[in-house]
Amino acid sequence: MKEIEFWFSIGSTYTYLTVERIFSVEKENNVKFIWKPFSVRQIMIEMENVPFTPPPKKNKSDYMWRDIERRAKFYGFEAKVPAPYPLKEFDLANKIAVLGMDQEWGIPYVKKTYRRWFQQSLEPALEPNVTEILNQLELDPIKTIELAKSENINQKYLNQTEIAKSKKIFGSPTFIYNDEVFWGDDRLEDCIKWSNLN
Repeated sequence: MKEIEFWFSIGSTYTYLTVERIFSVEKENNVKFIWKPFSVRQIMIEMENVPFTPPPKKNKSDYMWRDIERRAKFYGFEAKVPAPYPLKEFDLANKIAVLGMDQEWGIPYVKKTYRRWFQQSLEPALEPNVTEILNQLELDPIKTIELAKSENINQKYLNQTEIAKSKKIFGSPTFIYNDEVFWGDDRLEDCIKWSNLN
């Protein structure tokens, strides 16, 4: 079975579309996605390309929300927009994902986090939302959040982001097959087509 790297940051709006449909795409195409959380925010700051910072870009942000809403409808699910954005606890949300990938509950955490964000307007990594998600995963919220804030997980998060930079990743979601980079939810199928040619 072919493996495709799935690089993402919780906080990326378009990544919601991928997270909601990735399992069906995986099954339909007989591929395996390897989930890799990183800090797209750090990369974008270094590129001096932080979206929707002053001056306001209302037309662009309005388009983004409508585009996500439309695309979700195309795929057969909903997106209640605008969702809370940008995230207040961006790094914590992603550090919990890093910890979860190590402990095999990362994928359901990310899926629940995105679904609550885009279907209930509950912002990731804020209370009581994050505690409710961790409870649903039968985890100890206090212990889990403490571990996510530990130096060990922080270093893994930084390392993962450095790896993303080395792969020339600049946005989320990004898919990589045999070093070929495809950026954006709308490039997911292109990545699979490419994998079938190689």
